Amino acid sequence: MAETTVAKASSRELAKLAARTADEKKAQDVIVLDLTGLSDVCDYFVICTAPNNPLRDLVLEEVEAAAKKAWGISPMSVEGRAGDGWVLLDFGSVVVHVMRPEARSYYRLERLWGDAPRVRLGLESELDDGLGTDAAAAAERERAGEDTGEPDARRVAEALADESEREA
Repeated sequence: MAETTVAKASSRELAKLAARTADEKKAQDVIVLDLTGLSDVCDYFVICTAPNNPLRDLVLEEVEAAAKKAWGISPMSVEGRAGDGWVLLDFGSVVVHVMRPEARSYYRLERLWGDAPRVRLGLESELDDGLGTDAAAAAERERAGEDTGEPDARRVAEALADESEREA
């Protein structure tokens, strides 16, 4: 990625800080995907699950506060606050996705970006080969030849565009 808003911190450091902060606040299945060389949009995805809106809001606030405290940076944008299923913090080179379990199960960003290596953080949620419990179960079903009902990239893009239009 060329230049981003993450000037004082490396993208990797910011992604790790966001992931650890989300984990400390009890987000579930926290992972970091290294999209360097795979995407022109950003370098890292941080993906986590918050089973309820108060936890989602806490994770978002704490990640924002941690980035501000560590490097004096704020997200360029926050998308999806009005919707309950998926909110993201866009720091430019790092995008933090905080998802409800239903949205995470439906969109399966980990599978969509399956070629992206995972950044090991030493978190409890990295058990099950870093897939988390729900994702590990889906991967096992897929290996067994079961239909996992995964959306394709086109459907994900359409759903994101629809959600953005509703918020506008």
